[in-house]
Amino acid sequence: MSSNPTQISDDYVSENRSGVGGGISDVYGEDLATLDQLVTPWVTSVASGYTLMRDPRYNKGLAFTDKERDAHYLTGLLPPVILSQDVQEKKMMHNLRQYTVPLHRYVALMDLQERNERLFYKLLIDNVEELLPVVYTPTVGEACQKYGSIFRRPQGLYISLKEKGKILEVLKNWPQRGIQVIVVTDGERILGLGDLGCQCLPITIDVGTNNEKLLNDEFYIGLKQKRATGEEYAEFLHEFMCAVKQNYGEKVLVQFEDFANHHAFELLSKYCSSHLVFNDDIQGTASVVLAGLIAAQKVLGKSLSDHTFLFLGAGEAGTGIAELIALKISKETGTPIDETRKKIWLVDSKGLIVSSRKESLQHFKQPWAHDHEPVKELLGAVNAIKPTVLIGTSGVGKTFTKEVVEAMATFNEKPLILALSNPTSQAECTAEEAYTWTEGRAIFASGSPFAPVEYEGKTFFPGQVLLLFTANNCYIFPGLGLGLIMSGAIRVRDDMLLAASEALASQVTEENFADGLIYPPFTNIRKISANIAASVGAKTYELGLASNLPRPKDLVKMAESCMYSPVYRNFR
Repeated sequence: MSSNPTQISDDYVSENRSGVGGGISDVYGEDLATLDQLVTPWVTSVASGYTLMRDPRYNKGLAFTDKERDAHYLTGLLPPVILSQDVQEKKMMHNLRQYTVPLHRYVALMDLQERNERLFYKLLIDNVEELLPVVYTPTVGEACQKYGSIFRRPQGLYISLKEKGKILEVLKNWPQRGIQVIVVTDGERILGLGDLGCQCLPITIDVGTNNEKLLNDEFYIGLKQKRATGEEYAEFLHEFMCAVKQNYGEKVLVQFEDFANHHAFELLSKYCSSHLVFNDDIQGTASVVLAGLIAAQKVLGKSLSDHTFLFLGAGEAGTGIAELIALKISKETGTPIDETRKKIWLVDSKGLIVSSRKESLQHFKQPWAHDHEPVKELLGAVNAIKPTVLIGTSGVGKTFTKEVVEAMATFNEKPLILALSNPTSQAECTAEEAYTWTEGRAIFASGSPFAPVEYEGKTFFPGQVLLLFTANNCYIFPGLGLGLIMSGAIRVRDDMLLAASEALASQVTEENFADGLIYPPFTNIRKISANIAASVGAKTYELGLASNLPRPKDLVKMAESCMYSPVYRNFR
């Protein structure tokens, strides 16, 4: 990856002079400027003085030079010392490490984002493994639960039922026009925490909440009414989807996030043929888990078709992962997908999903109802099916008991155990339990971070599959989104998700395998994302779904050139 992420290649500039990042017009030339070129800090006019210092997009704090302070009326408004961005970063990390309560770190980081965006993102990029558990799981779960109490300044867009009939007007209130990706939720199923109402994500569709605790909380920031359902809900979401396309165009990517099962599948099915849409809980989770399974085969010396899979949990994540695994095996072996599904079994709250239950099952569970006698408990299903891979997406902690894990170890030399539920308290088992109960033989990955485990003199490094299990699975969605945008994709297809999985799996090295990892280290996420974006972009062009033509010669270089740089800019 280049040392200058915003330095755009000559090939790319010549191919896309009219805009960047998928054709969005670069009005002020900032995105196409190199770091040594001067830019103008535009708001509605040239920002200066107090206005400049209070605009998080342009504020540099004590890093403003003497020349900049004179030119922008900052002299006397700041202490005389000038600190580089690196020194500011060092100071901020020192301050963050003084907090012993993770939520306090979260609040401090949000405060930083509100006053200095570039320093905030530089901190995250340079210290991603240390800070990601703060801005995401497990700390973000607590932040969402207590958001009404810690709320300071709105950072997203809130669209409530009160705005029915005028959603387009609400979208136009957002100050930026060149929007390319939208993450939207109705807050009904946050992590493994359930209905958190109007307390998360960039765009929140507030249709009420059924959480009695929130309805009785004087600090709750959302509508205090029961959730809208049925036709009222469907009409409101349809107005939103139509308004998004009208305001931002055909190629804006809408990422559905944390919708409950009964809405998630319906929304994806309804809009996948008319909008550029993606559900991270169904598709993103599936893509990253499949990547880990592909990588693990290099350790096991097997192929996916050699395995039998058993899931605990048959919701969005479980059925989404299962379907993508079945599709991958089908493409590898040439076997019809109806047949490859038979290698995959699911357990829900009522037991093993079998044919005798088919009539009573929700539609998304029905493809997984196979011929077998009913089995009520997970342990019984493990002993009956004898899976080689056990995957937990139940959202219920401690369900991979000692008996279950030991059973996996009795008929597998190296059992694959993936405890994916978030936050940490909801994980089906811990890394230590998985390694101890299998005598160090398990290949383990999780949805929340666990510390390295030492067992009989060997140190195991648990693979964290879904650092962003619900809002963004950050191994996959940044690269997937970038690949869709830079190719000008008009629709999302399963082949693009397979391409993302294969690209992620290909970046796991022999050294990673030796440490027990089935995912590459997250410190390399920008390089990882660039390669995923290139693979997704290539597949988009191959499928004829790309609108940014002609195809660039070097998709990796193009992806790198589109990436955001948090380095401070020099002002005129």
